[in-house]
Amino acid sequence: MKKVFVTGANKGIGFGTAKLLLQNGFYVYIGSRNLKNGEAAADQLKAEGLTHVEAVQIDVTDDASVKAAFEEIKKKTEVLDVLINNAGINGGKDPYTARAAEPEEFKAAFDTNVVGTARVTNLFIELLRKSSSPRIVNLSTSVGSLTLQSDPEWPAYSYAKYAVYASSKAALNMYTVHLAYELRDTNFKVNAVCPGLTATDFTGGNGGDVETAAGRIVKYAMIGEDGPTGKFFSEETNPETGEVPW
Repeated sequence: MKKVFVTGANKGIGFGTAKLLLQNGFYVYIGSRNLKNGEAAADQLKAEGLTHVEAVQIDVTDDASVKAAFEEIKKKTEVLDVLINNAGINGGKDPYTARAAEPEEFKAAFDTNVVGTARVTNLFIELLRKSSSPRIVNLSTSVGSLTLQSDPEWPAYSYAKYAVYASSKAALNMYTVHLAYELRDTNFKVNAVCPGLTATDFTGGNGGDVETAAGRIVKYAMIGEDGPTGKFFSEETNPETGEVPW
């Protein structure tokens, strides 16, 4: 049975992703900053008959917490097949504009969305290397695309000016490119995936359903050996091929 670790998976898209992976035969470790919330999420899934799941406490902004999560999972399995870096914050308040945002908001967003992802990945890659088909999915967003965000013809050009969040995700995209390059001669597949605007607490209930978003993520967590790596996908933006420009 393949093993997957999903950070920030006690609710929202992360929870939906964990559920879909369980339905596809994975053993799922639910990462949650608050362990009780993670355990409640795991219990909910078990009540639905999806029993191969357990919660792991992790705060991606804390070195000790990430190390403890790694050691806990390492005790349970020698191999991790998939890492989904889902934990993230918008980092700002409304409006999320470049001029209105405070420096501390930028720092918080980058610490979680970029540094946190690197912090988790750098540790867990030890277990991923032991998989025959390791996969890393970094959750991104189409508003993190420099090309799209600077195009006046793009539908979101006039309103999606989330300077704090978008800047952090653009940086995450660059991290994804470099990580994929460094792992290019291995079996790793590393991609950035935008789940699309989804109705969760994160978006104030605006957007599409969680199941659709989760499906977009799981697709790249389960890609075959001939699948892409080092790419940026937003099926909401490009329904035909999914790939979007950086």
